[in-house]
Amino acid sequence: TFEENALEKAESLARFSGIPSLADDSGLEVEALGGAPGVSSAHYAGRHGDDAANIARLLKEMEGISGEDRKARFVCVLALAGPRGEKLLVREACEGRIAEEPRGEGGFGYDPVFVPRGSSRTMAELGLEEKNALSHRGRALRRLRELLEKGEPAWLFSSLE
Repeated sequence: TFEENALEKAESLARFSGIPSLADDSGLEVEALGGAPGVSSAHYAGRHGDDAANIARLLKEMEGISGEDRKARFVCVLALAGPRGEKLLVREACEGRIAEEPRGEGGFGYDPVFVPRGSSRTMAELGLEEKNALSHRGRALRRLRELLEKGEPAWLFSSLE
């Protein structure tokens, strides 16, 4: 899961460094594909980080699927882990749909084919500020900031004293 992947990274780094550590895992879930590509988002077409191939595979698998059946979401899980096993998980999502074809020059990954709910433009067509306001990562980071500003998690602040 996104949670397991993010937590494994954060816990490994916290154990190695001896200090609280932050990691994330993110990806795209398409309802019509049973949640795929999911945790395999970065290497959906085989090679890690081949965005064009990943998009091509996704669009091929979406052929014949239209309208409401193209629902999808970007997911981001942030994991904050302490060196003594403490942990905090934050999960946020950006709901939307898969476009029929890639559009836009900005962003990376699946941004050219992901249209956020309430928009007619893909993430790749949005400016950076607008994208960050809508994106799963932006939402997760804002949620984490809210928690930190409230002094949560308490274990983090006691470990920094």
